[in-house]
Amino acid sequence: MAETLSSARGWLMETAALYLRRRVLVVLLLGFSSGLPLLLSFSTLSAWMRESGVDLTTIGLFALVGTPYTLKFIWAPVMDSLKVPILGHLFGRRRGWLIFTQLCLMLSIILLGGTDPLASPALMASMAVAVTFFSASQDIVVDAYRIETLPEEEQGAGAAAYTFGYRIGVLAAGAGALFLADAVGWFIAYLAMAGLMLVGLVTVLASPEPKSATEAEAAERPETQPGPDAVLDWVKRAIVAPFSEFLLRRGALLILAFILFYKLGDAFLGTLTNPFYIDLGFSKTEIAQVTKVFGLVALLAGLFAGGALVKQMGLLKALLVCGVLQALSNLVFVGQAVAGHDLWMLTATIGVENFTGGMGTAAFVAYLSSLTNIAFTATQFALLSSFMAFGRTILSSGGGWVTDHIGWIGFFLASTAIAVPGLILLLVLMRMFPPEPVSGGKQAG
Repeated sequence: MAETLSSARGWLMETAALYLRRRVLVVLLLGFSSGLPLLLSFSTLSAWMRESGVDLTTIGLFALVGTPYTLKFIWAPVMDSLKVPILGHLFGRRRGWLIFTQLCLMLSIILLGGTDPLASPALMASMAVAVTFFSASQDIVVDAYRIETLPEEEQGAGAAAYTFGYRIGVLAAGAGALFLADAVGWFIAYLAMAGLMLVGLVTVLASPEPKSATEAEAAERPETQPGPDAVLDWVKRAIVAPFSEFLLRRGALLILAFILFYKLGDAFLGTLTNPFYIDLGFSKTEIAQVTKVFGLVALLAGLFAGGALVKQMGLLKALLVCGVLQALSNLVFVGQAVAGHDLWMLTATIGVENFTGGMGTAAFVAYLSSLTNIAFTATQFALLSSFMAFGRTILSSGGGWVTDHIGWIGFFLASTAIAVPGLILLLVLMRMFPPEPVSGGKQAG
């Protein structure tokens, strides 16, 4: 017994020491910086617009401001290969781009907070697009920085630390911004969020530029070997090869369709949840307490449960179970619509929705990771995640129009129905690629 306790104590101390390493803590803080801007141009912004009296169709269309998240793979090779002027030469390629994107984020968040949803919706949309563009650009560099600074044995801890920091950033921009907006108004809330970007900026300034394989490969890049042949070779290696390798696989187009539709029901629902709470009469503080704080706990529990389910059942079977649960969870919002302004019902609604959504996310991210070829891991994951984001931004943008025409209960029923095609595609994939007991490699291709 004593030996077991000693071993457990030793394991806990080693684990704590791993997560307290400087490199891992830097990744955690950069994760916070990445998570902070997301809701400021999406969920939190929709609550502000609805409170100001903006119609649901317009709010739904604002999901389109997240388009840069779906297209970031287009300019990722440029940020990977070239230095930003001045800052790149002063701080290095990675830190230069990080400082540039973080400064631009601070400015665009302040400008977004200074707009008026009713008087200048076009200006607000422009500022929101600026926030998402610089946020997506920051994500590109943070991912590269994380991979290049952490040795192989710290990559797992780094990914966990990044996710934890990211979720804390999302909580700050969700619950934190709503609390502040209730107390001091929207502009001060957004000004405070811009100030929190200093966490990432100070972290970058206090951290070294990674000494990675990118320096050894510099001689192969157009930056150091100018000329049409070098540029063409770079384009083939960095852009054409990852696309062609994936698209030539058996069932590639079916897989892409599944990626597009699997989380679409959740994405369709998510565009209008905050306006729904506002319509029911919940205050911003109530929304923050239940949907953001408690909701985060439920989401993290769902992520853990989804990961455990993948290990126990295998990847494709877990995807099916999680997909069915996350689709059915949308129906809980019908009960919320009937109950009206009921905090206990809201707590149950958010608990079910976030827990099942977290389960689906854990299984889905594991599936996307399994699809990547080790030779193009970062590029293909960016491409697949961008394609997934297309459903969240473009295809879900009509949610407000649907609600205006069929009401809230009809909208929630529609969000459940929209999840069905993804499940049908998954069943087809399971028939094409029979699931294995243990997910150790690609499930398809």
